Amino acid sequence: MILAAIDIGSNAARLLITETSVYTDGTVDYTKLNLLRIPLRLGIDVFEKGYITPERRDKLVETMKVYKHLMSVYNVASYKACATSAMRDAANGKEILQQIKKETGLDIQVITGLEEANIVYETHIAENLAPNKSYLYVDVGGGSTEVTLFADNHTIFKESFNIGTIRLLHRSVTDEKWDQMKWYIKTHTKEHQPVEVIGSGGNINKIFSISKRKEGKPLSLELLKDYHKELGSSTLEERMHRYNLRIDRADVIVPALQIYISVMRWSGAEEIYVPKIGLADGLIKMLYKEMTSGI
Repeated sequence: MILAAIDIGSNAARLLITETSVYTDGTVDYTKLNLLRIPLRLGIDVFEKGYITPERRDKLVETMKVYKHLMSVYNVASYKACATSAMRDAANGKEILQQIKKETGLDIQVITGLEEANIVYETHIAENLAPNKSYLYVDVGGGSTEVTLFADNHTIFKESFNIGTIRLLHRSVTDEKWDQMKWYIKTHTKEHQPVEVIGSGGNINKIFSISKRKEGKPLSLELLKDYHKELGSSTLEERMHRYNLRIDRADVIVPALQIYISVMRWSGAEEIYVPKIGLADGLIKMLYKEMTSGI
């Protein structure tokens, strides 16, 4: 069975097409057939002006037409599509999604920050790690950061904060928001030490790739600090050239590191695992579960 997930974020829109295979022992394999990412950067409009401009609106609609066509080519059996922080805040978000529905037939749901955290958690990465440790999922996007603490074989908390890379680039994150996030994480993790972080998002995946660490091996907090210092002290062009980064990755990777480093400090974590998961992966697993349970 071939399934698809569309994730319309504040920085980019992604289409993930996955084939699911079920074995006699009940295990399920998820094989990625295609992953397409278009850097629409809706957050640049929304976090500055409060709405999505006609130019970006047109690009979003055209992107959804392409995604719909690709889903047809791959004979996708079912899909889930969601939009996150930028669309939540956009004054014309509902109107744009209605236009997409009319022109493409795609039904896109705007999800809350907590729903976003729930979907990322569907990947269940922590359940395969050491049971005597606590794991903090941290998903950094353009508009928000979702955190989920998994300890003692169950979920302790899930929370979303309006602190993201695009918001930081455009100086729309107040000290009060930082203080709120700091207080929440420090308060709610202190009884579940030691904590290790599981990071998701394109920026931490890129840092992991740059580090050349073996898959499954964590990155240290000190290494993230080194990258933040090095990348933060270089120009945009230098980052693009030295690390072969696209321009839409080179500008957000520094504020992303700032968020990961802050969360690790506040939670007392010394290491971060990067299993290359994201919202789209969680959507696929949630969709499969719904389809096979008859929901």
